[in-house]
Amino acid sequence: MNKVEVPKDYNHENEINWQATWQKMKLYQFNKDEKRPRYIIDTPPPYPTGSIHIGHVLNWLYMDLLARWKRMQGYSVLFPQGWDCHGLPTEVKVEETHGIKKNDVPREEFRQMCIELTRGNIQGMKTQMQRMGYSQDWEREFVTMTPEYKEKTQLSFLKMYHEGLIYRAVHPVNWCPRCETAIAFAEVEYTENETFLNYLEFPSSTEESGVPIATTRPELLAACVAVVVHPDDERYQHLTGKKVKVPLFDRDVEIITDEEVDPEFGTGAVMICTFGDKTDVMWVNRYNLDIIEAINEQGIMQDVCGKYAGLTLAECKEAIVEDLDKEGFLTRKEKVDQNVGQCWRCKTPIEILVKKQWFVAVKELNSRVEEAAENMNWMPEHMKTRLLNWTGNMDWDWCISRQRIFATPIPVWYCKSCGEVMLPSEDEVPIDPTQTQPQKPCKCGSTEFTPEEDVLDTWMDSSITPLVIAGWPSPEYKDLFPATIRQQGHDIIRTWAFYTILRTLALTGEAPFKDVVVNGMVFGEDGHKMSKSLGNVIAPEDVVAEYGADALRLWAANSVPGSDVPFAWKDVQHGYKFLRKFWNAFRFVNMHLEGYSEKETANVEDIKTTLKPLDKWILSGLNQLVGEVTQAMEEYNFAQARNSIQAYVWHDFCDDYIEAVKYRLYTDEEGESKQAALYTLNTVIQTSLRLLAPFTPHFTEEIHYYLEGYGSSEEEGSELKENELKDSESKVNDLKYQTPGFRSIHQEKWPEVVEELLDPAADELGQLGAEVIGELRRFKASKKMPLNTPLKSATIHTNSQTIYKQLSTLQEDIQGTMRVKELTVTTDKPDVREIVVEVTPRMDKIGPEFKGQAPVIVKYLQSSEPQAIAENMEKDGFIDIEGSQITADHISTTKELVGRTGEKVELILMEELDLVIELVI
Repeated sequence: MNKVEVPKDYNHENEINWQATWQKMKLYQFNKDEKRPRYIIDTPPPYPTGSIHIGHVLNWLYMDLLARWKRMQGYSVLFPQGWDCHGLPTEVKVEETHGIKKNDVPREEFRQMCIELTRGNIQGMKTQMQRMGYSQDWEREFVTMTPEYKEKTQLSFLKMYHEGLIYRAVHPVNWCPRCETAIAFAEVEYTENETFLNYLEFPSSTEESGVPIATTRPELLAACVAVVVHPDDERYQHLTGKKVKVPLFDRDVEIITDEEVDPEFGTGAVMICTFGDKTDVMWVNRYNLDIIEAINEQGIMQDVCGKYAGLTLAECKEAIVEDLDKEGFLTRKEKVDQNVGQCWRCKTPIEILVKKQWFVAVKELNSRVEEAAENMNWMPEHMKTRLLNWTGNMDWDWCISRQRIFATPIPVWYCKSCGEVMLPSEDEVPIDPTQTQPQKPCKCGSTEFTPEEDVLDTWMDSSITPLVIAGWPSPEYKDLFPATIRQQGHDIIRTWAFYTILRTLALTGEAPFKDVVVNGMVFGEDGHKMSKSLGNVIAPEDVVAEYGADALRLWAANSVPGSDVPFAWKDVQHGYKFLRKFWNAFRFVNMHLEGYSEKETANVEDIKTTLKPLDKWILSGLNQLVGEVTQAMEEYNFAQARNSIQAYVWHDFCDDYIEAVKYRLYTDEEGESKQAALYTLNTVIQTSLRLLAPFTPHFTEEIHYYLEGYGSSEEEGSELKENELKDSESKVNDLKYQTPGFRSIHQEKWPEVVEELLDPAADELGQLGAEVIGELRRFKASKKMPLNTPLKSATIHTNSQTIYKQLSTLQEDIQGTMRVKELTVTTDKPDVREIVVEVTPRMDKIGPEFKGQAPVIVKYLQSSEPQAIAENMEKDGFIDIEGSQITADHISTTKELVGRTGEKVELILMEELDLVIELVI
């Protein structure tokens, strides 16, 4: 090992140098021609908002841990990165930025605004991802707004259309008045709020009594088409089939019965409106009721609403309630909690409108989706239930058309003469039907066509990511399909997971991935989900600037799939302290490893035969750690893997073992004991670094760099860097990172358990030694003694023959580590006694009681043997000093323990081991 000067402190700002180095090395580039086993990650393409958040840190860390670990295990890892550019968030941001609505400018101009915003946002997020040390192969970056990606999306549309899995129909759809587009049920979020339940009287059309109705949506009275009651509700059985009038609108509607009605809610009678909710849709279809369109795409009341036409929904509601009250139809109001569906992008309450839209025939594929999901490995397992519950409750097909602009166009025209749907051929895509015309006439002979202006739901883009990264539709895509793993958040199981499984089954007949690993959400220190409105958001760049990416990665790694994770600065700080602890330990070890190289050591196997008890203990623990961490990674239990590494390195290695072998290192003799210690230190450092490498890639690379002696040829490295980086955008400032022949720790092999070093007996023996040494260290610390302060003697007493033999084996290590001049291990009981070494007169007692006699008493107490005074007082209960009787109340004593030789001793009791350590300082 070459002589290398290691900086005193670990500088986390060096992380950026390593990131640039890895990119120049193309360290993470996937080679599809390699014959090694493959590990393919179906990476989530985020919306390019311009900045990653703490949730992204958690999400991508899981993938990065797996990618780095699998590379070290010998896999050829495909870890791409994509960007899901289309959709409402980008359009809404452009509208806000430019103070416009989408239709205020030409479509192409608006689309270009979206593209420019997205490009800048992608670059910002890409820089942040690289700053976190994520190991994506950026040569395989995909962007959904590019022609290449649109081609694949449109091709998938055509294939599913020809298979009868995509169709166009008039159907009620969820509609966002703010975004002016249809949205799928999976894009509807529900929130609780408080509203009024309004009790109205629907008068009878005849002489009979009317029907009381309770509704939270009086603004939809104009669209009321029936009243429905439960067939067994005795209150209304006599009215079944009769008619009542709609208040304010004086229109007759029929009373019908249906078992779906809840007689306990409100009045038990419900008005059916087109459409208040999904249940209204069900009843309208079931009983073939009329459809009255009371609301337009902007949420404005239509002409059918009479004097309320032109009002917004909120304005209409207020006006109608006021008029109902004036006319005597409103009998009472009560506050109720309401579950309101809203657009997941802009949070506007959704409405249900009747529209001609494009749909995917979900119901035809649901059973296959469920079968595929059952055959996948879900982590945690219960996340599969979320998907199965979603598929089991799908009432409507997936609406995939959107009335927006920035998205993949629906590749369709309509014949102006006969209305025939015209499609391009597969080799014509990508196309924008608003910019081109079909290449052949309609079968009716017409050559005039109307383009489809609607665009595809953004999930139509992102739901084919496993196919895109594999190279579909090229036949070779099957070499990289299906993906090994899908890692995602639990909040998009019903969208990204569901749609991806559905789409790949439709297009290939196969499931898209084998394993699904689901991460939780990140919560702020206040216990609430991070939100700008709550003011509890932590920006990753702020954490990285203060403590580095690796410390933040250690925080994120302390989690398990499926569980929400609280962010706490103290947890990041703890990770940072661990790195500094390891760095300081490495610096110490590295000083002693100078000139040591296992490869150059002739008799490594001979050295193994000379290992001392604590060497065997720490090496046995190391190999147990390798097994534990590997198993934890296999089970995606990243927290257990991270915590096991930290506990071993921090406590067993740094606190216990290094301290225990220092005495063997500080010697000029190159004997067996020192060589065994050097071999052990080198093995533990090298192996621990490889275990830790996926978690803290920068830190481990930095130590690996110095440990391997790459820093010893700085002149040559400097010249290479200057030549290599002359025209580069790299910001590498530290010349040593460009050392010739450099091999990254991330190119090293993942450790394997060395069975011969697993030693249960050594575990027990070493643990005993570590505990005894630990007690002695704590004793010195309590006395404010430096750890290298010699102790005159120590005697360890035990009643156990087994422990006696073990301590005898450990005697040299304990003696050397704690600088004990003479150490004895015995089964005898301690021979110590307590003596009084000082007697102090209590003048507050003696003065008032004995007055003039006090000087005589004090002189006697100070000049006499303290132990003799104590013995006489214990025997008689007092001592007589010239006629004055002095008792224990008149003095205070200082005592100490003395051993067999009469020297002062200290006792340490180790109750769990039933040990007593007798020390002479």
